[in-house]
Amino acid sequence: MPEISTLLPTLFMLLAIGAFAGVLAGLLGVGGGIVLVPAFYYAFSGLGYDNAQLMQICVATSLATIVFTSVRSVMSHNKKGSVDWHILKTWAPGIMIGAVVGVLIAAKLPSNTLTMIFGVLGICVGFYMAFGRSDWHLGEAMPTGIIRASVSSVIGFLSVLMGIGGGSFAVPTMTLHRIPIHKAVATAAGFGVAIALPSAIGFLIAQPPVAGKPPMTVGYVNIAAFLVVISMTMITAPMGATLAHKLNVKTLKRVFAFFLIIVASNMLREAFFG
Repeated sequence: MPEISTLLPTLFMLLAIGAFAGVLAGLLGVGGGIVLVPAFYYAFSGLGYDNAQLMQICVATSLATIVFTSVRSVMSHNKKGSVDWHILKTWAPGIMIGAVVGVLIAAKLPSNTLTMIFGVLGICVGFYMAFGRSDWHLGEAMPTGIIRASVSSVIGFLSVLMGIGGGSFAVPTMTLHRIPIHKAVATAAGFGVAIALPSAIGFLIAQPPVAGKPPMTVGYVNIAAFLVVISMTMITAPMGATLAHKLNVKTLKRVFAFFLIIVASNMLREAFFG
């Protein structure tokens, strides 16, 4: 068991990260997982835990927090009339199917592989957020039929592999089909529930290797980290939703994009060089 001198700084770090992740969930519709996964990884590694599937524990714990953060965020956005419930209802089934497949595959992957996936996809998302232009469009309306089923499943699948709420993929998908940015952010918060709920349940009932597992871990979900983070995200997610309607989201996205590129690049370094 780590000493109190190590536990206390980790506790304060997770509280701060939880507050930041909650704001991001409401502000950018990203669910907060894009910050939580690396934060959990560094926290557990710093405390000396070296489970063979540590990255899966980080991903699963992140997704468990997103269930609550996304509900809080989408309710706040809905009060402002920003959620497109038609998109949310028609895209949710495919997203949930992709999420379930993601859990089945993520549980089998080596931790290093999952870390590399997070790093590569995180860098791609960061570059799009930094340099994507508002005049880029793929269509005049959201896809339907087989295209919707395919794209929604891919969003769910990739989001689970990264431990995120789907906004990083869903917001660009919607804005590229001429959905206004504020409506896309609000609706993407609802995507987080469709991704995180089935995947969190799946990770809870799965059984990782016991050796090196952090205490209070049920299945792949670390309950201690979950409770610490959720205590903050539930408070700060509505603040982010309010800020989303007041601030220049484009500037904020670029700042966060460069932060994400740095974090994802460091995760890649960890995967290759330890």
